[in-house]
Amino acid sequence: MSDFAVNPHAGQPFTDDDSAIAAALEDVSVPALLCSLVHMTGDPSWIRGEIRPQASVLNDYQSQMSAEMQAEARRLALPAVLAFRDGGCLLPPPPSAELAHEMMSFLGCAPVADEVFPMFLDDLHLDGADSGAITWRDEIPEAVRADAHVVIIGCGESGLLSGMRLAQAGIPFTIVEKTEGPGGTWRDNRYPGARVDIGSHFYCYSFEPADHWSEYFVRQPELRGYFERVMAKYDIAKHCRFNTEVVAATWDETSARWSVEVRSADGSTDVLGAMVVISATGALNAPKMPDIPGMDTFAGPSFHSARWDPDVNISGKRFAQIGAGASGFQIAPTIADDVEQLTVFQRTAQWMFPNANYHRAVPAGDAWAMRHLPFYGRWFRFLMFYPASGLTIEGARVDPNYDDSEGTAISATNAMRRDFFGDWIKGQLGDRPDLIEKSIPHYPPSAKRMLQDNGSWLTCLKKPNVDLVRTGIREIVPEGVITDDGTLYPADVICFATGFRHNDYLWPMTITGRNGVTLREQWGEEPTAFLGITVPNFPNLFCLYGPGTNLAHGASLIFQSECQVTYILSAIHEMLANDHRSMEPKADVHDAYSAKYQEEIAQMVWAHWSVKYSHFKNADGKVFTLSPWPIPTYWGWTRAVDPAQYDFT
Repeated sequence: MSDFAVNPHAGQPFTDDDSAIAAALEDVSVPALLCSLVHMTGDPSWIRGEIRPQASVLNDYQSQMSAEMQAEARRLALPAVLAFRDGGCLLPPPPSAELAHEMMSFLGCAPVADEVFPMFLDDLHLDGADSGAITWRDEIPEAVRADAHVVIIGCGESGLLSGMRLAQAGIPFTIVEKTEGPGGTWRDNRYPGARVDIGSHFYCYSFEPADHWSEYFVRQPELRGYFERVMAKYDIAKHCRFNTEVVAATWDETSARWSVEVRSADGSTDVLGAMVVISATGALNAPKMPDIPGMDTFAGPSFHSARWDPDVNISGKRFAQIGAGASGFQIAPTIADDVEQLTVFQRTAQWMFPNANYHRAVPAGDAWAMRHLPFYGRWFRFLMFYPASGLTIEGARVDPNYDDSEGTAISATNAMRRDFFGDWIKGQLGDRPDLIEKSIPHYPPSAKRMLQDNGSWLTCLKKPNVDLVRTGIREIVPEGVITDDGTLYPADVICFATGFRHNDYLWPMTITGRNGVTLREQWGEEPTAFLGITVPNFPNLFCLYGPGTNLAHGASLIFQSECQVTYILSAIHEMLANDHRSMEPKADVHDAYSAKYQEEIAQMVWAHWSVKYSHFKNADGKVFTLSPWPIPTYWGWTRAVDPAQYDFT
């Protein structure tokens, strides 16, 4: 009997004619197709022959297979797909764990280690079950659950996920969201060209089928729509207070509860009681404006990229873009042909790596396969995940024996990467030596956030109406921007693409824990949390995307959120099942973790001395934002709470 009806990842039955199916196969990822055929036929020989992936490469969905090999695979696959259709789309028994492991190694072009296999299997959901779903609801008396109200701060991807899990647990919760709906950064950032830089089919909840994306790296409106649909599917809106922000949260030792002060858009305030507070504010929610003299004197409209004003007509205008990091990389190529003059002010050149699929639409045949071929979408997700799964962090570690006195590389491998990326940039800008000098960074690859380009950014820089300015800004005047050398760059509109207050966790809220201490006082410029989630002196407070958990070496933040939410729900279960009123990490556990964190992060490329300006670093040049742990290591740490690491009351 087919399991289509119960397994959302097995695809939908189909009756397409032979020619339509043959045409669809021309668009698919052949490696993922071969794994799907194992499911369709029950025959593992599809992954045991000479037709196989040649290399696991990020964003290469054909895995270096030759055109001839792909064609032969499609020729052999067609009769099998037709037979599956003609048989009523009935699936044989699912592959064993051993065979699933072999399939992973097939796609990874190398044996997948036994110790990391469970992480990938958990993410694939081949059994159709949501591996992160809460199953202990009925273990906890209803009255106990009813008294365990949780306040979630923020309704971005992690806050929404927290709500879904709490609903499954039967625990009352309120999501406080400062905007009018879900989506977080994908609701706020509506600037032209905004899109994700993690593959769409991996940048989504693991338990939600990913057969609907229109592009391999989708744009903001589609991402916003995705979170709105998920919210509706899981009926989360009824738990939300939109257009409301958290002003403060205060822990009361006597009642072992949090009092959370909120303020609505009309200025009215309210206080919510909670046993648990989950911070799901993210790190890209508070725009960071530059401190440039004269900003308030500019005669035209000006705004931060995260507060793009759609009512401002930029067509035919002189547009000044201050900042050229991740947002600026997307804005400039999108608007260059619409404005009269685009002047981009960039403080530091950015490393980028080529990605031909960055703006590519999912072709009709691939979309059909995602929707219909059994588990095709799951194996396609694995193709995206595996080469960026951060199985090791060593590539980001500074080699102490490598001469990095010039500050341009941290190891021999890193130097090779520099040559590769540099040659690609030079190849794009070969006829513009002036732009080459401006575009080659003078720090190691990956020391700052790596950006992706399919040629659009570098092509944009060569347009006759685009000027890349690397000179510092002295002031802003009514007519435009004046640089340190006294040059005036006239402007009608200014956009500040200057990033976010990444190091200011939970800003501007006042969070007060035991004995009246505030998070701001305890942290100062060095925020720390055990596993990036829990903080001494702040019982029953859990952070998502907290200190030291941003990713620069693999996976996606949604994957990271699933790890952290699993851990937080385990903590809540531990309290409720054992009649605990509160929990917080033991001071020595937290301190040992923080010391190990600093020891590790200090050896990584992101802390390298050559980088003066980075949103990864605090004002003292230290890193408290990024994770220095291999992805499987952190996944293992967050499977469940270890009660021995916590103090309970």
